[in-house]
Amino acid sequence: MTQTATFYKMSGSGNDFILIDNRAGIIQPEVAADVARRLCQRKLSVGADGLILIETDHEVDFCWQFFNADGSSAEMCGNGGRCVARLANLLGICGPSLAFRTRAGILRAEVLGSRVKLQMPVPEDLRLDEILELDTRTVTAHFVNTGVPHVVLVLNSETDLEEVEVQNQGRKIRYHSHYGPAGTNVNFVAVTGSRTLANRTYERGVENETLACGTGATAAALVAAAKGLVDAPVVVYTRSGEILTVYFNSGQPLPEEVYMEGEATVVYQGQLWQEALDTSA
Repeated sequence: MTQTATFYKMSGSGNDFILIDNRAGIIQPEVAADVARRLCQRKLSVGADGLILIETDHEVDFCWQFFNADGSSAEMCGNGGRCVARLANLLGICGPSLAFRTRAGILRAEVLGSRVKLQMPVPEDLRLDEILELDTRTVTAHFVNTGVPHVVLVLNSETDLEEVEVQNQGRKIRYHSHYGPAGTNVNFVAVTGSRTLANRTYERGVENETLACGTGATAAALVAAAKGLVDAPVVVYTRSGEILTVYFNSGQPLPEEVYMEGEATVVYQGQLWQEALDTSA
């Protein structure tokens, strides 16, 4: 057995990722999704919410391939975007001001020590006050695409946010026929001040609540602003206890420029052995 690939474990406000510099093609495209599923298994492998591959791009500093823990490919991940920006800077791939390509387009970032300010995709498809049938009751849902689709449910209080069954309700909405066939991420939000929110997210692809979601925090801030509940910039408290700040100018119905800032922490560096990458097992 030989060591085959260097990897980095990083956390973006509680969202954890495995990152690999794949510019030399260590992981081939045809097996990347299977590798993601294998490596992201907790207890059986490294364990993470997602796998990020840094790859060569001839127009910007680099491009990425992003995979959820179930092997599905996502257009965008805000917390992962902050992590990949910081790692690329640490590895000398780019300077502190950088641009990289995602399936949601080219995004720019500023690395500020352990904090990263990341440009988010232009939000679109805002739909407020949609009534959803869930079993024997209805809920009022708001939808916006912040690079990936997000539903936002605004709750009455922080107590309601603590008591909500994120796994149960989130799964029902994630697979609701109204958002088919791709499904949606689901956020449960409590407004805590004129510029502050608390947010919990059920993430599509992870199929569970995560400790933070950057695109979800962005969606929560934009929906709350559209509803007249908060003003920008919006500070979003995540389940991990860490804070994300969402910057945007007022726009109708949505702003054209949105940025998110937060910590991106390198947890450890290691070597993946061939048996960890063997998708035939």
